[in-house]
Amino acid sequence: MVAQSNKNKHYCQIIEAAIFAAGKPLSIDDLKASVLSEFKLSLSAIRNLVREVQQSYEGRGIELVTLASGYRFQTIADVSPWLSHLWTEKAPRYSRAMLETLSLIAYKQPITRGEIEQVRGVAVSSNIIRAMQERGWIKVVGHKEIPGRPALFATTPAFLDYFGLESLDQLPQLETVAPTTFELGVQQPENQAEKETTPQSDSGESDVRETSKSISESR
Repeated sequence: MVAQSNKNKHYCQIIEAAIFAAGKPLSIDDLKASVLSEFKLSLSAIRNLVREVQQSYEGRGIELVTLASGYRFQTIADVSPWLSHLWTEKAPRYSRAMLETLSLIAYKQPITRGEIEQVRGVAVSSNIIRAMQERGWIKVVGHKEIPGRPALFATTPAFLDYFGLESLDQLPQLETVAPTTFELGVQQPENQAEKETTPQSDSGESDVRETSKSISESR
């Protein structure tokens, strides 16, 4: 019994050190295939060991959280106001247009660019879509079977990891996060949609994503 206890302690130390040093979330499969590869441990056994490590950090300033891609150490939210003094640069700020577009993709995926524009009432900037793709937050998961076969966008595990989520089920309820002026899923009346033949962009100007200027800028 003592020998097994010492082994488990050793395994926990390896797991703790691996997740700390990895610089990215590590899954149970990652641990089994790398730092624990020489030990004959089942996936369920490794999962129990990770749970032990998580419990050992309860009540401390650091916690081991479960994300979509695996496990990651991070500071607890309660101490963030004091930790902010360690960095002089400001946290990244995202425009309302980007957050609304990302919210629509997260809650209504898979969704096309046209469907996003129909809900928001403005053309989606190509820069916003490109920025979210470059961050790895969204990806094209297919094409809708309608004329033009527009791309269908969905979120990625990287999106969940960035916002500290394990799955989409952990997203806040819509009635909590969506203001009354931004009702997700509400379609524009047909007569209104017909009038807006040239939707306005997020900057207030007509969408020019198809012009030669926008193409050259994207290069």
